[in-house]
Amino acid sequence: MNIDDVRKNAFAMPLTSPAFPPGPYRFVNREYMIITYRTDMDALRAVVPEPLMVTEPLVKYEFIRMPDSTGFGDYTESGQVIPVTFEGRAGSYTHAMYLNDHPPIAGGRELWGFPKKLAAPSLTANVDALVGRLDYHGIPVALGTMGYKHRALDLAPVLASMLAPNFLLKIVPHVDGTPRICEIVEYELTDINLKGAWTGPAALSLTPHALAPVADLPVLEIISATHIVADLTLGLGRVVFDYLGKDV
Repeated sequence: MNIDDVRKNAFAMPLTSPAFPPGPYRFVNREYMIITYRTDMDALRAVVPEPLMVTEPLVKYEFIRMPDSTGFGDYTESGQVIPVTFEGRAGSYTHAMYLNDHPPIAGGRELWGFPKKLAAPSLTANVDALVGRLDYHGIPVALGTMGYKHRALDLAPVLASMLAPNFLLKIVPHVDGTPRICEIVEYELTDINLKGAWTGPAALSLTPHALAPVADLPVLEIISATHIVADLTLGLGRVVFDYLGKDV
């Protein structure tokens, strides 16, 4: 393989058999359970990187079931998303994400900078409850429940929240261990077909774990819970802030 061939085919690793295909990445019947809770403001400030700003002590704990996704297959993920602002615009910062499928772990980290780690999340209907669970290599670290479709929500504000900007901290090391890429990436969800949204009573418990520290943002009060089913496309990102001083 000559140099031009390498340049032409270098999409992702490994070169001759990439862990994931090129996008776009379309998700069909993507199902969310999002439990919003109040937490400790100092704990939030300790994990959200400037220039993103925390304005209220809230965390959205998400369990997401993805049965049909282009190139990534059938998988589930779970993690914490924090409401933030960037240059006066309201959006969300993905703080932690755990999932059970290698292609979206590799693609999420390499393309966008999603903070993805391998674990065992699940989201299922259990009789009259929607149940989300996250096990980190056999140890339970998160358990969320909500009443199954107790009350339908107005779709307009739910759709507006899904269209808001999302922010990630992408870090790629150099071969000597120093950061080669360190930047804030912004991305959006597009072509959203919102099929339904519901709310109901909810509960969330987080258990301390050294390598899955979701409990470092403690649950002080449950604010709301949302169950969503939608088709959507995960848009590619753009760099909006570079910690290494390059122009963006």
